[in-house]
Amino acid sequence: MINRVGQIMLYVNDQDAALQFWTEEVGFIAVSEEDNGQGMRWIEIAPTKDAETSLVLHNKEFIGKMQPELNLGTPSLMFLSENLEQLYKDFADKNITVGEMAVMPSGKVFNFADNEGNYFAVMEKSK
Repeated sequence: MINRVGQIMLYVNDQDAALQFWTEEVGFIAVSEEDNGQGMRWIEIAPTKDAETSLVLHNKEFIGKMQPELNLGTPSLMFLSENLEQLYKDFADKNITVGEMAVMPSGKVFNFADNEGNYFAVMEKSK
């Protein structure tokens, strides 16, 4: 039985630039970084140090050569925020590409793009 999501793999073109975007712009923290010395490097990031789910930044080109059958596309992720309007303003102030704020039946939501042009969504959700 699966009882939670542990890690989500993000395949990126530039791991260092992606790490910088997610930590310096979005506010995630670097949890760990591993390198096997043979080209396989992975960087685990999360919104907080005790988050149940984290993102792992993998080198898209390396993984594609190693496992060509994998879908290396960016997953459609929905993040949650308790103060969506402030987050929207913070992202806009940092020149992160943001979409318009929308009101859905489940609450307010907006999307944003990472440094490689991949889009993600954020929805307002209180604890």
